[in-house]
Amino acid sequence: MRSSLLALLAPVLLAAQGRQGDYITKDFHLADGETMAEVRIHYTTLGTPRRDAKGVVRNAVMVLHGTGGTGRGFLSRNFAGELFGPGQLLDTANYFIVLPDNFGHGGSSKPSDGLHMRFPHYTYDDMVALQYRLLTEGLQVNHLRLVMGTSMGCMHAWVWGYTYPSFVDGLVPLACAPTAIVGRNRISRTMIADAITDDPAWKGGEYATEPMTGLRSAIRTLYLMGSAPLLQHKQAPTREAADSLIRAYVNNAAKTTDANNMLYYFDASRTYDPSSHLGEVTAPVLQINSADDYINPPELHIVEPLLAKVKHAKFVLLPITDQTRGHGTHSWPAIWGGYLREFLASLPER
Repeated sequence: MRSSLLALLAPVLLAAQGRQGDYITKDFHLADGETMAEVRIHYTTLGTPRRDAKGVVRNAVMVLHGTGGTGRGFLSRNFAGELFGPGQLLDTANYFIVLPDNFGHGGSSKPSDGLHMRFPHYTYDDMVALQYRLLTEGLQVNHLRLVMGTSMGCMHAWVWGYTYPSFVDGLVPLACAPTAIVGRNRISRTMIADAITDDPAWKGGEYATEPMTGLRSAIRTLYLMGSAPLLQHKQAPTREAADSLIRAYVNNAAKTTDANNMLYYFDASRTYDPSSHLGEVTAPVLQINSADDYINPPELHIVEPLLAKVKHAKFVLLPITDQTRGHGTHSWPAIWGGYLREFLASLPER
């Protein structure tokens, strides 16, 4: 009973112990030529960095969140409770865990701070560049054992692979594909953006109150993107339950979502396309997707030929089960942790 209680409390304890901070960088030049005089990146860390005799950090793991998320979102029972606790795969007694709020998200600099649509139109390349600055300048971390990322963070992991190939020992992208966003995925993102900007209450981004008609429509599209047929069938077995489920989701999400921030979240993916850089990725890669992922449908067979271009890559496609959660399976290591265990064991000792 005591061990079960401790397991339940582990994420709460981790959240309390996590060290939060803000890294401020000056004169940041974005990929499109824009410049920000100052950028703030909020972060949480767990554990302590360990350096070898040459001063190289050997135990740092950066975990990157998805679109609209925050680093502290990983301090949940289903994620931290499975990975960061005593004796677990990324036990914070052994690893230094870095959880950034990415540029445009959470406690980091974002449009809703005041610039609204005058905020620089950042891309994934800019977000990764700021992650690198946070590590090297803010936290004095000069090497990563692992970069893990979910959804948007999955795509960031791929950008890391070819942008800073010698900086990281291993990459674990969860729920994405290393190629440009097109087809239904891109259409869904355009639907989200158009729902917001077509609402007269948006006012070009200079609204005093959220443009709720457009925002709520955008959130409905977002819900579908993250949905899973078996899970939703179980959660909503009647007409009434289905209606209640989606309305509650939209009502809750609308309370905490800023329309301009949301526009920037999705627009940031516009230049993402690692496909021509895959031969430059030298770190071993463990790509994990799930068969019930609406955003990355396995029937397209996009990932397999792309990973064949990577020197050391393994692709795991999780079958649909009572445990999988569509795109959101990325945040349930109870489902895929065994593959992570094997991957960590395969990395060279440092």
